[in-house]
Amino acid sequence: MTSSHQNTYMRLDELFHNHLNNIFDESKNFTKKDYIPIHRKGGRTIELQNLIYEHIVNIYDEIQNIKMHPDAAADEVADECQRYLQKLISKHITEMYALVGLNREKYSSRIPFIAAERGNTKFLVELIHRCPDVIWKVNDDKQTIFHIAVKYRHEGIYNLLYEIGSMKDFVIRREDIDDNNMLHLVGKRATKERLAIVSGPALQMQRELLWFKEVRNMMHPDFRERKNKDGLTPRELFTREHKELIKEGEEWIKGVASQCMVVAALIATIVFAAAFTIPGGYNQNDGIPIFYRKPIFVVFVVADAMSLFLSTTSILTFLSILTSRYAEHDFVESLPKKLMLGISTLFLSITAMMVTFSVSFFIIYHKEMKWIPIVISLFAVTPVILYIVLQYHLLVDVIRSTYGSKYLFKPKKQVLYYENPKV
Repeated sequence: MTSSHQNTYMRLDELFHNHLNNIFDESKNFTKKDYIPIHRKGGRTIELQNLIYEHIVNIYDEIQNIKMHPDAAADEVADECQRYLQKLISKHITEMYALVGLNREKYSSRIPFIAAERGNTKFLVELIHRCPDVIWKVNDDKQTIFHIAVKYRHEGIYNLLYEIGSMKDFVIRREDIDDNNMLHLVGKRATKERLAIVSGPALQMQRELLWFKEVRNMMHPDFRERKNKDGLTPRELFTREHKELIKEGEEWIKGVASQCMVVAALIATIVFAAAFTIPGGYNQNDGIPIFYRKPIFVVFVVADAMSLFLSTTSILTFLSILTSRYAEHDFVESLPKKLMLGISTLFLSITAMMVTFSVSFFIIYHKEMKWIPIVISLFAVTPVILYIVLQYHLLVDVIRSTYGSKYLFKPKKQVLYYENPKV
């Protein structure tokens, strides 16, 4: 037996051992509770079923992760073992699901909905392959797996709607026990865990708006203004649920803009003054700069002008952010793009300012002690690197959230069917 072979089996053994221990430990909570009348034990049984179902879903998912491990990928025997385990789990789940369908009063049909809540797309795809009617099944709140996916913002499961053809029209029209359609569910604020996958309240609000827009476009116009039991349309529910997030997003983006604007203003002041205090000074007779014929002096002038223009652009951009109306739709593109422009021009203005600063020493020490401008230039790189380190993640997050979200829905790769089923 190879070392990778042995490691894979050890991981599988540890996986099952841990989950069995967890089931055993957590099930003790049910037995340690006070005496329960016999007529109320059905609810406790359902809770215990849910506990076991959650661990089954997790085992399936973690086997897939072990399968993707580099050591396991090189081991054909271990890979075959993992495939067998997944098929075995899928087979038993199918049998359990069929049993639930025949005895709904005795068993709780929770497996697909737990998987949907956890965002386990691979598990649901396998389950749909074996039990296609999973698409139509509803939980106790009369919600399908797609309603759950929208509620918990799992785009991988939601995107399966694009692969079931015209059947999606019947799914998205379904209303739950509170008369909420799918657009109502996306109108509710996402959980903290799902919001946390995007950094910053402003970008979180952007993601929420993109979700609402996506589901609204899929929804038939007649259902977009439907009211739930509380008498609220999806748009009214969205506005009410996201008031606090809008305030948080406004405060966050204003804080970033204010701090960056101060830096941009300082740079503009410095480079503006540098334009009139050029290295070497002016000729006393005609007022022309002494080193104006040197090519490096041209670099100084161009870099100084670029720094001034860029810092001014950055100031105006951040000013437009501070004076924005902060309406809901502003968080989709307007504010993120302004923030990207402001941060980018601020970075370029800092770089141009450091070039101006370094070149001025090359002009002064062009004849002797040339090592001085070289050393100064090396140190001048420090602020640029520091800015990149401090602001890189913010800029990348804004770019990814704004432009990467275009590929969030309607993926090109199909995972459920090779071609949409015809109905």
